[in-house]
Amino acid sequence: LQFTEEKLGQAEKTELDAHLENLLSKAECTKLWTEKIMKQTEVLLQPNPNARIEEFVYEKLDRKAPSRMNNPELLGQYMIEAGNEFGPGTAYGNALIKCGETQKRIGTADRELIQTSAINFLTPLRNFIEGDYKTITKERKLLQNKRLDLDAAKTRLKKAKVAEARAASEQEVRITQSEFDRQAEITRLLLEGISSTHAHHLRCLNDFVEAQMTYYAQCYQYMLDLQKQLGSFPSTFLSNNNQSSTTPVQSVSTPSALASASASLPSGSNSVVTSGISELKSCSGSRKARVLYDYDAANSSELSLLADEVITVYSIPGMDSDWLMGERGNQKGKVPITYLELLN
Repeated sequence: LQFTEEKLGQAEKTELDAHLENLLSKAECTKLWTEKIMKQTEVLLQPNPNARIEEFVYEKLDRKAPSRMNNPELLGQYMIEAGNEFGPGTAYGNALIKCGETQKRIGTADRELIQTSAINFLTPLRNFIEGDYKTITKERKLLQNKRLDLDAAKTRLKKAKVAEARAASEQEVRITQSEFDRQAEITRLLLEGISSTHAHHLRCLNDFVEAQMTYYAQCYQYMLDLQKQLGSFPSTFLSNNNQSSTTPVQSVSTPSALASASASLPSGSNSVVTSGISELKSCSGSRKARVLYDYDAANSSELSLLADEVITVYSIPGMDSDWLMGERGNQKGKVPITYLELLN
């Protein structure tokens, strides 16, 4: 009745003090944005809505979701299978296998990011929504009920005509006022905990940034290593879209934020191997080369090769662009450049 009369403007209402009102609006604001950030982080980490729903259902049933390949792992698997089908001894097949292995590593890094972020960031945010904020909501409802009781008692006191009724109403107002004050204090103490919630969520946010930084640094390093491996193929096989066959593969410049991730690599090593073949063709010097996989000589003019051995290679004027001369001790013969990785 009191609530209805307030809504109709027929009854007075006890207002909460300004400090308590400010704390309440801060709590509501915190809850609203925490939910939005939490939900969007879930979307970022797992873009597939069906997979998110499945994980949620398994979580509610307190069971572990079945392990499935993620997108990078699946792409990696297809690339490796295609590479083996086309032949690991071919330039394209070998490159597909190398790319596939890198995609699988990225998939593993992906899993680690999701796992770390769930533990260090999403779980504390969810705990606030499902724990602390629920308690605040419950105590706030209690406060609302105590206020309605108080204001109903005040209304009855105003309407009391006889002395006995007034005495009883005054006693009721005193009791409901003390209950309201006590509940307001409980609610205030809970709401003042929102500041420590912000401090806790700030630490969780730092953990999330750390997890993302690790993930992106790992991915960058994997791609840098892959580019170096692909760079060991001659530019003839890497060029496309009618580019000149001697165009070296573009080297990725290291972003300053990730410079530390590649500090252990020799400077410029990834661009050296890509342009090495064309350099060798244009000068009369020789270079060391590592053999990528076994090769059986087709005739006496060729040199048989064993994977991982290091040989000396050089170019002879007028020689076919797909071949170099190779030397191992006293043995020499033509070797296919797709089987070699030039060393510095």
